[in-house]
Amino acid sequence: MTNTHTNSLRSVLLQGLRFNRYIAHAAVALLFCTAALAQQAVTTLPPPPALKLGLIGPMTGGSADFGETMRNGVELALDEINAVGGYLGRRIELVIKDDKADPAVGKKMSEELVNGDKVFATIGFCNTGVAIASIPIFQAAKSPLLVPCAAGSPVTKVVPPAESYVFRVSPSEEIKAPFLVGQILERGLTKVAIFADETPYGQSGQADVERALSARGIKPVYTAKFPLGVQSLVPQMEQARAAGANVIVAYTVGPENAVIAKSRAAAKWQVPIAGPWTLSFPNFLKAAGPDAEGTLMVQTFIAQPTNERRAAFLAAYRRKFGSRLPVPMAGAQAYDATYLLVFALFSIKNGNLDGPSIKASLENQQRVFYGVVSTYDKPFSVQSKDAVTPNMLVMGQVKGGVVVFANPEDARRSLFVQRKQ
Repeated sequence: MTNTHTNSLRSVLLQGLRFNRYIAHAAVALLFCTAALAQQAVTTLPPPPALKLGLIGPMTGGSADFGETMRNGVELALDEINAVGGYLGRRIELVIKDDKADPAVGKKMSEELVNGDKVFATIGFCNTGVAIASIPIFQAAKSPLLVPCAAGSPVTKVVPPAESYVFRVSPSEEIKAPFLVGQILERGLTKVAIFADETPYGQSGQADVERALSARGIKPVYTAKFPLGVQSLVPQMEQARAAGANVIVAYTVGPENAVIAKSRAAAKWQVPIAGPWTLSFPNFLKAAGPDAEGTLMVQTFIAQPTNERRAAFLAAYRRKFGSRLPVPMAGAQAYDATYLLVFALFSIKNGNLDGPSIKASLENQQRVFYGVVSTYDKPFSVQSKDAVTPNMLVMGQVKGGVVVFANPEDARRSLFVQRKQ
């Protein structure tokens, strides 16, 4: 090839390279221009309005331990949900109300949520009496209420199930009481003294225990009813001992559980104390101190990483809040309740998020949610508003100031998350 031909070819190649470089630069410029225009459009368009979710519970006072943990469980779930787009690009924001564990306050705050704040649904209530006083507000407004804590049997019975807008992700005392009775009888504790406060929770719990005992052909040997704020129950302890009791079943919320344990110690009477999940609360464990040791209580969730889901939940909670869960059941059940509600939103085909549509979706869940407490496969129906069934219950026990599995078989069984039966 001559030098002339070589130079001509080189010239053509160089022109081609310059042309390609020009095209490349133009393409890059166009890309950045398009991105800038897109960014400008994004920044100038208003974000879609957030969805308002109500949250109500005792954020202050004697029941604040589980009210705050309930709130933390909901916030943790919403952080995760909003991080991946919320509901179709709309953030879900909390409107938080403190019911102070007072029925009158709870009723007023409920009215504010459904009538003033216009929330699409509410998660809440830790105290049975507060829930019962407020349920008519949600029913009248046809506004769904998911209850992650309040466990008194009447909560899902105030309204017939088919009409009810109340859904519970907490074990009813109606199933906990028979489980508890079975556990204490297995331990040979057949002479039962019941100590119950005078609130709807305490009295409905006492009735549930009495029914469970009656089904076994047993009557309590002693019952004591006391007001909230009681400072000593030593005389009642002496009466229970004289009646031959060999176990105390405690049904109350707050520091009164510690009064029961301290009064038993003051009476120099060494019999076991057993009861519902309220005996796992910090206001009992801290106030009772060493007198809480050995106490038995019914649980759905014990804060141990027994499987991958629970380990991930416990780690996420610690990362966000910098501590362990004060009341593990409250946090786990509230976390699950939040996801169940959001799953229900995605199952509404026409995007109509009114109360009746959400109610119908909750009653006909099409998605399985792999939660912390349970694997929720159709947790609710028209005739069933309680998501937790007896197979999900385990027995906890205070050892070294913390709640652990009381039964080795429960620890082994917790490797597999249970489903509703």
